Formats: sequence, C-alpha cells, structure tokens
Amino acid sequence: MESKIEVLSTVKIQQSPDLYKIVDVLNRTLKEKDLMFGLALDQEDQNKAIFTIYRT
Repeated sequence: MESKIEVLSTVKIQQSPDLYKIVDVLNRTLKEKDLMFGLALDQEDQNKAIFTIYRT
C-alpha cells in the first residue's frame, strides 16, 4: 500500500524556541484526523521557521 502525503498549507513565521511544542501537541492531538505538522528552519534566514500542514 502506497502512502501519499499532501501539503495543505505552508507559512513562514518568526523562529521561537517554543514553536516545536505547538507542533508536537498538534501532531499528538490531530493524528487521528490524518493531519501531520512540520517545522523547519528557513535555509535563507535562520530567524524564520517554515510551518507546514500535511494530510496523510
């Protein structure tokens, strides 16, 4: 069975030390709804983070 991950939305936001906590709680709470959340540092500006919402 092939798993397809679809990007629903992406936004660039100001980096904060606690952002990962929000992503973690969203992933734990909404995984039953087939949603997954990601957070990555922007390669061009380390003061920005890229927050992405996926449908699994």
